[in-house]
Amino acid sequence: MTRIAPVRLMYNPKVLWFDAKDLEIAVDAPVVVTTARGTEYGHLAEPVFEATPEDMANLKTELKPVLRLGTDADAASAEEAQALSLAAMPVFRELTAEESEEMRPIAVEYLLTCDKAVFYFEAENRVDFRELVRKLASRLRVRVDMRQIGSRDEARMMGGLGHCGQELCCKRLGGEFCPVSIRMAKEQNLSLNPQKISGLCGKLMCCLRYEYEAYKDFHARSPKVGEFVTTPDGQAKVVDLDVPREILTLLMPDDKKVKIALADMVKPEDGGKPTEVGPAAWEETMASVSSGGVFEAAYLVNKFTTESQLGDAKAVHSRGRGAAAAPAGAKAAK
Repeated sequence: MTRIAPVRLMYNPKVLWFDAKDLEIAVDAPVVVTTARGTEYGHLAEPVFEATPEDMANLKTELKPVLRLGTDADAASAEEAQALSLAAMPVFRELTAEESEEMRPIAVEYLLTCDKAVFYFEAENRVDFRELVRKLASRLRVRVDMRQIGSRDEARMMGGLGHCGQELCCKRLGGEFCPVSIRMAKEQNLSLNPQKISGLCGKLMCCLRYEYEAYKDFHARSPKVGEFVTTPDGQAKVVDLDVPREILTLLMPDDKKVKIALADMVKPEDGGKPTEVGPAAWEETMASVSSGGVFEAAYLVNKFTTESQLGDAKAVHSRGRGAAAAPAGAKAAK
């Protein structure tokens, strides 16, 4: 069986598979591999494993070999390639500005041997860059490979922080881009404001897909918001859904709200969505509410009553435990 070495290359956030042959490689060890572009430098991202026939059948391209374990000389060449890449970027911007207004330079990547460089750019349409290739080759004395990429690839290559404050998923997690649609945002009841559901690339955020299946599965098994369910205390309206915890909030005829777990509802024999809460589950929920258990805040009153001091504008309520109550006529300190 073929031994697979999962390798992360210097400029590629995705983990690629290579044929480890008979090499003994430790995780994070430097390796030199062969790719379609040439000789490249990287590190072993995960332990070497034996590929199954299914793994080999699912390969999209021919498996390239690991040439050798990385040496100090290879590490020095990788540092030199990185320095050349940084130095070539200003030249790339300068020559691109002279040749085409449609092209936007993104990055330059020198390969390990430093005799070939890949120039990445973004453009809305196909552009003729033959003259630019000649100028770059003449100026930098290197073989030039031009690559047009999209906005998602640019975000992955450049990196950054998303709305959540974490590093971009495409940069941190790698992997292949999966289709993301506006339907996924609707299924999760998210705001459809483009600024809130779009990433740095300007496209829909990749993370919209992560919990989509969980929301889709829950909505297939749960009553919708606005539907009515039967309880021992009468008809109740579903007003809210807590998908991660699979809990429904019900509005009772007396305007009180009760939270009930979807699993506690009566399952229809036809396999459809439940529309009834059984007496046993209802009694247990009410008992939990009254005893301050799991559903301590589940039985809520959405109106002030004459018995509630929250309805008295003159009442003074202290915050925190053990805080002394202020006199009724006292003014707030400024």
